[in-house]
Amino acid sequence: MNPPIIETKDVWKIYGSNGVAVEAVRGIDLAVQAGEFCALVGPSGSGKSSLLHLLGAMDTPSRGEVIFAGRLLAQLSDAQRTDLRAREIGFIFQTFNLLPMLTVWENVEIALRLGGVPLAERKQRASALLAQVGLQERARHLPSSLSGGERQRVAIARALANRPRLLLADEPTGNLDSQNGTDIMKMLRVIAEGGQTVVMVTHDFRAASYADRVILLRDGRLRGETHLEGAPDMQQTVERLFQLGL
Repeated sequence: MNPPIIETKDVWKIYGSNGVAVEAVRGIDLAVQAGEFCALVGPSGSGKSSLLHLLGAMDTPSRGEVIFAGRLLAQLSDAQRTDLRAREIGFIFQTFNLLPMLTVWENVEIALRLGGVPLAERKQRASALLAQVGLQERARHLPSSLSGGERQRVAIARALANRPRLLLADEPTGNLDSQNGTDIMKMLRVIAEGGQTVVMVTHDFRAASYADRVILLRDGRLRGETHLEGAPDMQQTVERLFQLGL
């Protein structure tokens, strides 16, 4: 078996102020294989977003190790971590995080610029990515003129811009209605089936049902997991999720 694309070993994240320590992540061991679609689920305050930030090199653990493609993140300099996030990890956020003063096309192109892609290739790739998410006709619009579902599709195009090895999604359907949420999850499913590694945080079992593996977090700890890949129908998928405790 190939080594995991991302893994944690006894990872803890402890926040503290005024002498009060909050253990957001408690001793988590996790391995995600290349090409896997993994959903981290749990109630608010379970530590799932804190864990996602550690996986994405946006935060550092209080103790324990995070390893990306064989590289120990703690051994990377700040510049190396920034370069890793720009080139090898894509991020999709619940609030989209688009730059309001830039057009749809520019919001995708800027990620390519930060990744060091030459101008001619940036132009071609940004247009191709917008076509992939069905927004080529909205390329010159500002984000304020888009629906929530369209904004999230722009965010997905931007996250895919530098062909990252790992795609992280933090509640990607949280600000969407049910139909737009379903459309986004179908898109992430297609991306995963194309070989992309996807790790998603969600509290919605309907969103989690699109994953290959669902991992339950509570109180900062892993409490169980279930594999959904190969489930013959939605009824069995829902049954497995309820057995897990969702």
